[in-house]
Amino acid sequence: MEQQYLNRLDTDTETIISKSRFIAYIRRTPTEEEAKAFIGDIKSLHKNANHNCSAYIIGESALIQKADDDGEPGGTAGVPILEVLKQEGMYDTTIVVTRYFGGIKLGGGGLIRAYSGAASSAVKASGKVVKIPVVPMEVTMDYTNTSRFEHYLGETDIEIRDTRYTDKVTYLLHVKENDRNAFTERLQEITKNTHDLDEHDIIQAEGAV
Repeated sequence: MEQQYLNRLDTDTETIISKSRFIAYIRRTPTEEEAKAFIGDIKSLHKNANHNCSAYIIGESALIQKADDDGEPGGTAGVPILEVLKQEGMYDTTIVVTRYFGGIKLGGGGLIRAYSGAASSAVKASGKVVKIPVVPMEVTMDYTNTSRFEHYLGETDIEIRDTRYTDKVTYLLHVKENDRNAFTERLQEITKNTHDLDEHDIIQAEGAV
């Protein structure tokens, strides 16, 4: 299965094509109910628009897919938006493209290009993230080892979530599951195995693409 992505930001973009305004909204929607509610919100926001076309994919395996042309000629709006979501590998994501007609007809091909372009611009503006399995770890060590340890952390993408200072130093870290063994080996080397390590259950974190 190809890599799947979530949108990073809920945002919007606007383009003008042959005097028509195309406003594209993208939002993360983990359920179909949320997707429908979001589409309803945009339709309420743009009651006077000529069209509020939309598409969404729900579920990492893309089990739920819907597209709506909202009055545009069949297959010229919702489906192109849906195809962008597929091509970009997006899931749990909804895009709504609002159109204010500018008086110049675009034709079937022009509409497809316009709605595809608007959807693509929304994905680009939003950015993508991936789900990454990480292991939350609490590491406690003597102050004498912290300088070398923090230097090592600075060379990795391990996330320091918190640092507590008492008679020793405790770091709360998020370590990618794939990096667990390399991390524990390096930790033992740095502290000469004088540290305390408490590993928690794996969680799903998000990493930017």
